[in-house]
Amino acid sequence: MRAAGEQVVIGDIDDLSGVYADVQGQGGIEAAKMAIADVGGTVLGKRIIVLSVDHQNKPDIGASKFREWADQNGLNMLIGGSNTGVSIAMSKVAAVKRVPFFAIGAGGASLTGADCTAYTVHYAYDTTALGNGTASAIVRQGGKTWFFVTADYAFGTQLQEAATRVVVANGGKVLGAVRAPLGTTDYSSFLLQAQASGAQVLGLANAGTDFSNSLKGANEFGLTKTMTPAALLAFISDIHSLTLQTAQGLYLTTAWYWDLNEETRAFAKRFFAKMHKEPTMTQAAYYSATLQYLNAVKAVGSTDSDLVMAHLKQAKINDMFTKNGYVRADGLMVHTMYVMQVKTPAESKYPWDYYKVIKVMTGEEADGLQPDPTCSLAKK
Repeated sequence: MRAAGEQVVIGDIDDLSGVYADVQGQGGIEAAKMAIADVGGTVLGKRIIVLSVDHQNKPDIGASKFREWADQNGLNMLIGGSNTGVSIAMSKVAAVKRVPFFAIGAGGASLTGADCTAYTVHYAYDTTALGNGTASAIVRQGGKTWFFVTADYAFGTQLQEAATRVVVANGGKVLGAVRAPLGTTDYSSFLLQAQASGAQVLGLANAGTDFSNSLKGANEFGLTKTMTPAALLAFISDIHSLTLQTAQGLYLTTAWYWDLNEETRAFAKRFFAKMHKEPTMTQAAYYSATLQYLNAVKAVGSTDSDLVMAHLKQAKINDMFTKNGYVRADGLMVHTMYVMQVKTPAESKYPWDYYKVIKVMTGEEADGLQPDPTCSLAKK
């Protein structure tokens, strides 16, 4: 192993085997490696290496591995997270160790609110944007009464709160909610409570295989005949495994879609050649975050975290992931978001042709104009 300082070390601490493994997992690592290849494998004359480990959705594992890499492996930048609880724990380590942490896949908006740090960048999306996208689209279509099936940890709570704010602000109301443990396979008892509520909308405040399993269950119980399912966080990998037959008509909010334009298709083609599936929005964000970090290192001529973070907070982000994105004072990467509707099998013309764009939201529409006032950095 080369001495620390002779190489640039990027760490990936993520869910590689659990409910979020398909959404990010190995595909995220591959996307980061694509970005490294695109800068030539080196920066400032130093070789770039990637360390990766599975946090198993346990905050203590994520935090201790981050500390270990920072202390012993010369870690320069951390990427990943997926799980909001794990990402909050790793953010705290980022602040102490002064290592930039690009939180990707974790939705919790508190990462740039009460849990913000000067070294955290919240990259692909957050619960605020998801609520402003999907919930507002469904309320506008007449879905005024909601019942939530919510993942029972920080992410689910924050996602339900964000969607609730939108529903109530638009004259709707929440008739009830139930919490399901992470990794639940049988949703029948939760879905029966939803059905009994008489609500028009089934708000699924979960993600990954939890989302797929709850929607499959809703279909099996016939809930989708009487309730509109709201996918508050769904990925193309979920739609692919569910099939269009099951997922058709769903509204969802995404930061990125492989078939948006020539640039996204070119990236997707390279990714597909390696992974044999189309990239999710978070896998695309992995590529972008890695590229932007390395570009910042190159621009400031150093891996000094304070110089790199200062550069990231004044540079515009233009790549295949977004145009004119920027990192706000609170660490949120503000960028365009898309409200999509899943196509019917008849509308889909080729493999993975799954979405149609319903609405394009500016970053400010998705996340508001101002940093979260509960973030200590917002006041500066």
